[in-house]
Amino acid sequence: MSDTVLYEAAGGIATITMNDPERRNALSAEMLEGLAAALSRAAEDPEVRCAVLASSHESVWCAGADLSGFKAETSLIEKHAGSAGFMNLFQALSDFPKPTIGKINGHALAGGMGLALCCDLLVASENATFGTPEINVGAFPFMIMAVIYRNLPRKQANELLLLGDRISAERALEMNLVNRVVPAGELDAFVEDWATKLAAKSPLIMGMGKEAMARQRDLPLEDALDYLRAQLSLAQSTEDIVEGVTAFFEKRDPVWKNR
Repeated sequence: MSDTVLYEAAGGIATITMNDPERRNALSAEMLEGLAAALSRAAEDPEVRCAVLASSHESVWCAGADLSGFKAETSLIEKHAGSAGFMNLFQALSDFPKPTIGKINGHALAGGMGLALCCDLLVASENATFGTPEINVGAFPFMIMAVIYRNLPRKQANELLLLGDRISAERALEMNLVNRVVPAGELDAFVEDWATKLAAKSPLIMGMGKEAMARQRDLPLEDALDYLRAQLSLAQSTEDIVEGVTAFFEKRDPVWKNR
């Protein structure tokens, strides 16, 4: 893994840090590949139970796609192939079997906003901003549109996509785009607290729950309920659900067996 993406795992938490400050963490091919590799590493590590997506830049979380690729003298087929990195990364986050937190310390724009919205939970600094400014440079946020419409009501999504304006962290909170907005000096502690809580849950049940959250989302109600009923029955067959309930009644912390 290159220095463009830093990886650290401790206490059940994998911290994946975008580290290309000179390019404002632009989603270059190197960045996309590095993030995908880090997610794969975290997914395969049984000690990791939660992942935090962070930035080393003081005021930018991710500025979006590397715009130099739009004017590069390459063939259309090469440009089309290059965009697969976005699709693969967004899908990897969607399929990631453990909970993810986006630690938004600064601007999350264009593809960066799409990347943020792929996280399960978002905690933003009061200094953070969000937006899809592609239309202002004659482009359009095609790749992140699918993610945006799955996170926002249609009219609010339309406003962002068509106007290209930035919104503040507080406005993002009003729109339910982020979970929490905290003072900049409290961001690290707040995210660590949430990540620690997530890492303390049963990894088996958390993984089953995350898969169910994704699978049932677009199903008709009857099909969703039928699928979820089957998942409940599977969960009831695990040792972890017995341990969790037993620990609750015995007023002690559970010891997960992951089976």
